[in-house]
Amino acid sequence: MSDIICERNDRGGRYSLSLNGAEAELTWRNDGNGRIVADHTAVPDAMRGTGAGLALVKRMVVDAKAEGTRIVPQCPFVEAMRKRHPEWNDVFTL
Repeated sequence: MSDIICERNDRGGRYSLSLNGAEAELTWRNDGNGRIVADHTAVPDAMRGTGAGLALVKRMVVDAKAEGTRIVPQCPFVEAMRKRHPEWNDVFTL
């Protein structure tokens, strides 16, 4: 799960992960106030149970901490992962 690709532009970006011909993604948009809004996570059926979604959220958290960015968890999956990982509370904002 170390082959996560990050694509960015002025409006936001996405993390993606490919496995066995399938691709999972986590997208976000910049809110203009030093925060990113995690707005969508998609994991295809072929990747369910592999930890792909969690790996994408972990990468977002690591990058946000390194960049001093806060994450707004609009996506239900990202919000669920935030609740399961209280050690990430320093990077999330509601």
